[in-house]
Amino acid sequence: MTKKSQQFFEMTNEELTNKVNELKEELFNLRFKHATNQLSNPMVLEECKKNIARAKTVLRQRELGISAEPEKAAKKTRARKKA
Repeated sequence: MTKKSQQFFEMTNEELTNKVNELKEELFNLRFKHATNQLSNPMVLEECKKNIARAKTVLRQRELGISAEPEKAAKKTRARKKA
């Protein structure tokens, strides 16, 4: 596992969903900048797409039971259920 994907495995499902939404907004803005020739480095587009894919992959793995949510998040959700 690379350092880039490791950060996504450490996030909770809620954080991942928020991150995907943020990255989609960023991609939208980057596409406009690229279309108007205001984007200095077009590789940023590719990196943003890859980060979206990484986050969605982690979410899907958790849906299928291949990987689990971090223990910190699991403890928080259990504490909330008891309250």
